[in-house]
Amino acid sequence: MNIPKDLRYTDSHEWLKREADGAISVGITDHAQEQLGDIVFIEAPKAGRKVSAGEAVGVVESVKAASDIYAPIAGEIVGANAELAKAPEAVNTAPYASWMFRIKPDNAGDVDKLLDAAAYQKVASE
Repeated sequence: MNIPKDLRYTDSHEWLKREADGAISVGITDHAQEQLGDIVFIEAPKAGRKVSAGEAVGVVESVKAASDIYAPIAGEIVGANAELAKAPEAVNTAPYASWMFRIKPDNAGDVDKLLDAAAYQKVASE
């Protein structure tokens, strides 16, 4: 299982990456895409939407199941990855390069409260 050490994670299997402009990119982990199987559709949240931590903001559909995508932190959605609408299977081949949406956090420190790679490894192994 691939779990990059430079990212933060949630127990609902989202990853977070800080971007240079202060936004946070969010996608689903390698473990999540593996559990879902072949991804066929992604519905990402629209820019401008204010969200709370833990709120369902999108959907990932695979040949096996549909699963909600959750906002890992509170903030405002500032963008969605339009490329994934055309090629959702990219998440299966490169989950950590395939961000689904970007969020401007209400409190940047909230990211540090999420799981590091070692803690996520334990969650994903359960």
